[in-house]
Amino acid sequence: MATERLQRSLRATFLGLAVNVFLGAAKFAAGILGHSHALIADATESFADIFNSLVIWRGIVVASEPPDEKHPYGHSKAEPLAAAFGAVMLLLAALWIAGKASFNIYGFLHPQITDAPREPLRWFTLIVLVVVIVVKEGLFRFVIGEGEATDNSAVKTDAWHHRSDAITSAGAFIGISIALIGGVKFSWADDAAAIFCALIIGVNGWLLLRPPLSELMDETPDPEVVEKIRHAAATVKEVAAVEKCFVRKAGHLFFVEMHIEVDPQMTVFHSHEIAHEVKDKIRTLMPEVSDVLVHIEPLDTPAKKSSA
Repeated sequence: MATERLQRSLRATFLGLAVNVFLGAAKFAAGILGHSHALIADATESFADIFNSLVIWRGIVVASEPPDEKHPYGHSKAEPLAAAFGAVMLLLAALWIAGKASFNIYGFLHPQITDAPREPLRWFTLIVLVVVIVVKEGLFRFVIGEGEATDNSAVKTDAWHHRSDAITSAGAFIGISIALIGGVKFSWADDAAAIFCALIIGVNGWLLLRPPLSELMDETPDPEVVEKIRHAAATVKEVAAVEKCFVRKAGHLFFVEMHIEVDPQMTVFHSHEIAHEVKDKIRTLMPEVSDVLVHIEPLDTPAKKSSA
């Protein structure tokens, strides 16, 4: 199962990497030859995606490594680290695109600051953008499906890089179309579209940053997961009650610490057996649980509570 998860995650990442190299080069060339600032900004984001895919690739590989002496809990937090990095890259790309486009619009409104007139846009840039939108949206749907199937936050973040690329390309298409139809007076529409796309990318970057940050801060996962774990432990014979249950998520794995109450007259050996039974029961029902630390507590009887 772990091997299959790794293979599917890497396949989705490498496919995105190859597509970004090809489309990024095509968009950059078309942007230069077609005099489109939005297309050049779009190509820059694709080149940033290449670097992001390389980081995610390493994060996935590192996360799949088994526990060792220095990392007794394993390396699964490499996945949310890679996902957080990818989200930050989206935010930086959004800032760069918005800043560059804003400067271009300022130059259009104040032509005296530059001696170089803007070259007219070319129609063939629209053909390039249509191809990019179709390919990137299809790639997003494939990669997000693999990310959901493998519960890999890094792959899901990578998928949204592809969706953001499709969004920026769609915005560039609209802006370039307006500029081509309206003429020189509307050449600013190319950059206005780039700013709009940057806002969408920035919002997606922030939304994608929150889940990996939650994992890195050991935020409690979905209450349904915690309740399922508590219920599994409570079904073990001779477990009188589940007193505490702490769950944290790292990558696709969960780590559990819980206190269970048993008969205070029970031998240490028997209570130890019950603890192992609880651990085995939880991991059998939920394979995504990597480890369970069980602490034994004596059952608080009414007599004991009244004397306290």
